[in-house]
Amino acid sequence: MGHELDGQQIAFLVAPEGAEQVELTEPWEAVRKAGGSPHLVSTESGKIQAYNHLDKADTFAVDAIVSEVPSADFDALVLPGGVANPDNLRTDADAVRFISSFFTEGKPVAAICHAPWTLVEAGVLGGRTVTSYPSVRTDVTNAGGQWVDREVVVCTDGPNALITSRNPGDLPAFNNAIVREFAADKS
Repeated sequence: MGHELDGQQIAFLVAPEGAEQVELTEPWEAVRKAGGSPHLVSTESGKIQAYNHLDKADTFAVDAIVSEVPSADFDALVLPGGVANPDNLRTDADAVRFISSFFTEGKPVAAICHAPWTLVEAGVLGGRTVTSYPSVRTDVTNAGGQWVDREVVVCTDGPNALITSRNPGDLPAFNNAIVREFAADKS
C-alpha cells in the first residue's frame, strides 16, 4: 500500500454480535500490513460473533472494553458494518461517547456499510459528505450529512478525516483510503 502506519494504535469498535466479518478482517489486515497495531474494542469482554450477512461466521477475541479504555489510547478508529453491529453500538452510551471523542480529538475515523448509523447517533455528521449502505441514506441526511453514492468518500471538511464506503464490494478502495489517511494523520 506504500504508506506506513509505523505502530499506530487503531481501534476497531464492534458490538458483541453482528459485525460483518469481511468488513472487520480486511481493514484489520490492511492496517496490520501497513505497520499499524489493530485492537478489537467492544462493549463486553470475551469474544465477538462476526457474520457473513445473516449467517454466523467466526468469533474474535476482544482486546478492550469500550467503557474501560479512553479514545486517547488510539490514533484512529474503524467502524465495521453489518446491520446489527451499528444498531447495537448506537444504543450503548459508552460506545457513542468513544466515537464522539475521536471527532473532538481530531483523529481520523472510518466507517463502512451500515456503520454510519453510529455516526448519526454521535451527532458528528453535520456538514460532512459521506456514503453508506443505501438504507442508511435518509438517516445520514436527517443528521445533517450530505450523502453521495461512491465507493469511498474521504471528507476533510471538519475536525478530522472521515472515510466512508458503501458495502463489502468497496473494501479495496476503503482499505487504501484508511491506510493513506491514517498515515497522513501521523503526528
